[in-house]
Amino acid sequence: MQKLNLSQSLSQKLSPQQIQFIKLLQVPTAELDARIEEELEVNPALEEGKEEASESTQDEFEDTYEDDIHQDDRDVNLDDYLDEEYGGYKMQGDGNYNPDEEDREIPISSQASLHEQLISQLNFLKLDDRQKLIGQQLIGSIENDGYIRRDLEAIINDLAFSQNIETDIDELEEILRKIQTFDPPGIASRNLQECLILQLERREHPEDPVVQHALMIVHDCFEEFTKKHYPKIQRKCNLNEEETKEAVNLITRLNPKPGGISDGLVRTQYIIPDFILANNSGKLEVSLNSKNAPELRISRSYADMFDAYDKSDKKDKKLKETVTFVKQKLDAAKWFIDAIKQRQNTLLRTMEAILDYQREFFLDGDETNLRPMILKDIAEKIDMDISTVSRVANSKSIQTEFGVFPLKYFFSEGIATDSGEDVSNREVKSVLQAMVDEEDKKKPLSDDKLVKMLNKKGYNIARRTVAKYREQLQIPVARLRKEL
Repeated sequence: MQKLNLSQSLSQKLSPQQIQFIKLLQVPTAELDARIEEELEVNPALEEGKEEASESTQDEFEDTYEDDIHQDDRDVNLDDYLDEEYGGYKMQGDGNYNPDEEDREIPISSQASLHEQLISQLNFLKLDDRQKLIGQQLIGSIENDGYIRRDLEAIINDLAFSQNIETDIDELEEILRKIQTFDPPGIASRNLQECLILQLERREHPEDPVVQHALMIVHDCFEEFTKKHYPKIQRKCNLNEEETKEAVNLITRLNPKPGGISDGLVRTQYIIPDFILANNSGKLEVSLNSKNAPELRISRSYADMFDAYDKSDKKDKKLKETVTFVKQKLDAAKWFIDAIKQRQNTLLRTMEAILDYQREFFLDGDETNLRPMILKDIAEKIDMDISTVSRVANSKSIQTEFGVFPLKYFFSEGIATDSGEDVSNREVKSVLQAMVDEEDKKKPLSDDKLVKMLNKKGYNIARRTVAKYREQLQIPVARLRKEL
């Protein structure tokens, strides 16, 4: 039996304009230009051009617009779309923008990739066609850092299935050894130990005692070497402390990644700061870097369509359909320009709040002057949601006279001191790093000793916290920091 029930519920939904603003807010300045280009392509009512001079100040952003697309009987007010406030979205606080400036890509000289270099060297070997195919298969199995990590049995199977070539381990290793003589030294190694051995065997003076001692250590004491158990190495290889030190120094100067970090050309990724900070005699001034954001305005041709509609018969069905489409595009253009304006306003408010909170750091760049600060502190200061501040902090950066910093750098938890004050954990990390840098490398400080030294300086911190901070700073344990 069917029943009809009536229920009432309350829910919150984001409007399309709010969703658009949220998406624009988390886009870094470096990617904003591409996002605007996308909008220009899909919306003909939005166009790029110089903003027109306006004597009136621009109104605050309205959260939503009334959607009257389906109300055909309602006249459309042309003035809504010709208001000068939509002439452009540039705001006070933007960085200097010169429309005559063009982004020019720096030319990169062409060069052969690692794979091409190895194939070229392979062609110089006196190999038959079958052996060349095997060599090409081995070179194709070399990863970006220069290693072959695939099992040779798997490569044999690949050759059988893809090249219809049957081979065995002995033949494969014979050709592999020839490839391992190629440049750069250490290429086509199957592990770090083999990589170091190949490089030591190709030293200019292989008979040098230091080279021989280094080979002996890598051959016979590789595990002890990785764990820095130098007394065991000295006993096992019958070396004195000076001989061990010279051999270890030679090994540590070798290249653990002969292929580099990637194959082929890599375009350098430059960080484009979203904010520019200037210190004018102690007065801190922050501005948005909007160099890559072109000026936008409502299309005049679309406005003329509305003008034609105003003077025409309102009962023409086809004309009404056309105007409905035009109105949709004009609404979208207005919403996009307003979202850009609100984005800039939100960015500036957030950055100015951070600037006020961390003023001491921005004046001298001393990391120890950073105050404990969490997202909630800034959200309360600018009366916005924590999620909004999070979107700004996670994808934006600021250029100062001390360097470029991501905004999330300034957020940190607090650590209690003996005086009862809270200090930033970044200050503790800075002190910890200084202690490790100044320690005697022959007797590096253990975590227990580091805890005692930090406690003496007034930082109430536990051993597990020191271990966590040490790992975050990528500082190895005391045993691995030991030097001869």
